[in-house]
Amino acid sequence: MAKAYVYILGNKGGMLYVGVTNVLERRVYEHKTKTVPGYTSKYSINLLWYFEEFNHILDAIAAEKQIKGWLRKKKLALIREQNPEFKDLSQGWYEM
Repeated sequence: MAKAYVYILGNKGGMLYVGVTNVLERRVYEHKTKTVPGYTSKYSINLLWYFEEFNHILDAIAAEKQIKGWLRKKKLALIREQNPEFKDLSQGWYEM
């Protein structure tokens, strides 16, 4: 069964980005290396602060849409539940 993930990235300035992917390690690497131009590469939003795994991509997409509709305060509360110190959860995944 294919896994899927919803994730929240942040940067040192506190900006947030919510995304969805089927390969979390690859997608975070793309954000970190600014492989894909756009919002996250422009503002260096590449710290993995939250992620959740799903068994089906449609469930992950539904969660992404729900989280994107939340106020910033609620997104930050979700991050704090799993990662109260806002550590980069992908630290040590790559040799950079």
